[in-house]
Amino acid sequence: MNMSLSRGRFTLAVFAAAAAAIASMAILFASSPAQSAAAAARQVDTRPTIVLVHGAWADTSSWDGVITRLQADGYTVVAPANPLRSVLGDAAYVRSVLKSIKGPVVLVGHSYGGAVITNAATGASNVRALVFIDAFVPAQGETVLELASKYPGSELPTAITEVPYSEGGTDKGVDVYLKPSSFRAVFAADVPVGVADLMAVTQRPVTLAALTQPSGAPAWKRIPSWYLVGLQDKAVPPAAQEFMAARAHSHTVEISSSHASLVSHPGAVTSLILSAVRATG
Repeated sequence: MNMSLSRGRFTLAVFAAAAAAIASMAILFASSPAQSAAAAARQVDTRPTIVLVHGAWADTSSWDGVITRLQADGYTVVAPANPLRSVLGDAAYVRSVLKSIKGPVVLVGHSYGGAVITNAATGASNVRALVFIDAFVPAQGETVLELASKYPGSELPTAITEVPYSEGGTDKGVDVYLKPSSFRAVFAADVPVGVADLMAVTQRPVTLAALTQPSGAPAWKRIPSWYLVGLQDKAVPPAAQEFMAARAHSHTVEISSSHASLVSHPGAVTSLILSAVRATG
């Protein structure tokens, strides 16, 4: 009798242990999808926002091919309209955009936009990487015009035209345009003719004051950077680009492209941006 009771208690204990194990496994499996979803959400939340800053004689549409590729990869993209009025003023505007973004940022600048992001990222704690596309990367005190003429090969001097402008009836300064007849050859030689002609008509001018304003403290001294050199660039000579990239210790790639590489080679530009994202993730 006692032996039967002992066996019964043993059997009940075994069943109880098995039931507890099954219940634990059920809880584990039931919670795993939620935990995985939460982990995935945390991973998505840490992906940087990509901020794209266009340069002179362009507008935000010059980034269209890059934007569609980044969005297809799941990235949030912001492409603010660069005022093109002064290096430091434009940088302050872009910095205000950066402050409105929660989480990390990879900041990208094309051409004159490179000078803007060099200054905008100074003091911006959320900027993780800088990416320069055929861009000006000034040191403190340098001007865009100075860097454009540092090495031979730029065709900008004969391609620009100056137009005085006013605001509220008061003379304010001088806008600098590219002549439509020179636009494609100097700025976008590898862009289809129809597209380049449209870009020439819709170009946004930069002020002469912006091209001659000394740059401030450069963010590339503390933030890692990447640089795309356009080897067929007639606006910013490749030698000047290579000099600036080397001085900033940028991770550099070279492609056979005009100054408008973001339009003619959006895949290569996107690839470089994603290299910066992965390296600083």
